[in-house]
Amino acid sequence: MTASTSADAVGNCGDDSAEITATDGITSLQIDGFKTNVSYKASPSAKGKIVFEDFESSWVSTTEGGVMTITAGEKCGMSSGMDGSGSLAVFGLSSIAIGYPLLSAGAFLMNEFSSVAAERSLMEDTHDNDCEVPTVTVTVFTPEIRKPPQGENPCDGTKPTEGFDNQACFAEDGTVPSGPQAGANVSKGYVGDLEYAGVAPLMDPFYESDLCPVNVHWHLGAEHLSDGEYDANGVGPSEITHRRLAAGKVRKGNLCGFYDEDDSKFTDHYDWKFCQDMEVGQTYEVHWPHSKGGACGTPNQYQTPFYDGVFCYGDRISLDSLPQHVGVQAQVFTIVNDESYYYPDLMRGMIVESDMGADMAVYVGSTTGTTRDNTMCSSYTPITWQVDRKCHMISASSFDKMCADMMSQRADMSDDIHPHGSREVVADGLAANNLESTSHSP
Repeated sequence: MTASTSADAVGNCGDDSAEITATDGITSLQIDGFKTNVSYKASPSAKGKIVFEDFESSWVSTTEGGVMTITAGEKCGMSSGMDGSGSLAVFGLSSIAIGYPLLSAGAFLMNEFSSVAAERSLMEDTHDNDCEVPTVTVTVFTPEIRKPPQGENPCDGTKPTEGFDNQACFAEDGTVPSGPQAGANVSKGYVGDLEYAGVAPLMDPFYESDLCPVNVHWHLGAEHLSDGEYDANGVGPSEITHRRLAAGKVRKGNLCGFYDEDDSKFTDHYDWKFCQDMEVGQTYEVHWPHSKGGACGTPNQYQTPFYDGVFCYGDRISLDSLPQHVGVQAQVFTIVNDESYYYPDLMRGMIVESDMGADMAVYVGSTTGTTRDNTMCSSYTPITWQVDRKCHMISASSFDKMCADMMSQRADMSDDIHPHGSREVVADGLAANNLESTSHSP
């Protein structure tokens, strides 16, 4: 862009707020002479908007050589202005506000904030005590996350529907026409009552086979039951009262026992940027559907609904040996506001490290969700389930990073960036009697 030193915008004392829209030619933002409270929010329609609030000084915005500079002027209520010295921070808008957001933003922004705080203290020390540094609240809105180039999606609408409607779980003669169901009791030693003589579940980890993940989504609470880990005795924060789906209020499943209202990591607010209707301290069960029929290794690998990903190339799936071709990984987490529990790649599959993946329950079941219960059952069965029996803690930023990754896929995954409701735990008579134990730890 052409360099310019003319004032782009002016903020006056007494104004409540002001907005500046960053143009494509701007590569960085510099703030001079202010103490700043900086935050970042995702907004697909904002297109690099920067909002200034609570400023205690007039200010002038200028642009030169691609650098937007906000300079403090006369402090409100004072006759003399700031000298404009002391640059607080430089934020690269090419990676945050203009272009593709840095999706490892949790660690990156903490580093940025640390440097801002240090410069802020230095600046305050270098000014006269009679000339207090003015403050301003700065909110940088990130634009819509970039996606791969548009292209044909061969998976769109491939979900099979004919013959797959939900059906009554039990026939009049007491048999189970739908087949084995999920999520089941996965406690050690548990055995379901449903005699199952079909194809055995896939015992090897999916990442050691040619099944690939085709979706990720999660449920409020755990759909499975693991005694002493996630069960009816678990605890959590109060529900988010406005969390609803089209079918009504979301059903909450079993909870972990980690939550402690006196421990700040379970109660401190987290500013969610990409995930919706999430709550620190709450328990969620994450599912990673896998399939041999997925568009593995292509821009179309991840799909919503997940059925489209599972059946994208249906001719690669043998219905006669379905549990060897389609499966779901499941892992249960309590969300904490603590970056020591950060994992950057939650979208790609369950975490296998230390005690994560060390105690696995493997069985044959069905798809889940709240349209099924112990009266109406899923006809998408039998498939393999590999379920981590343990509860784990994970940072809120890990989930937010996952949601950002989901939104950057070619397929629209926005229907999966919030918690789904949990199906009630499967009755003994609907749970297959083939539950096995294994470990996925390396």
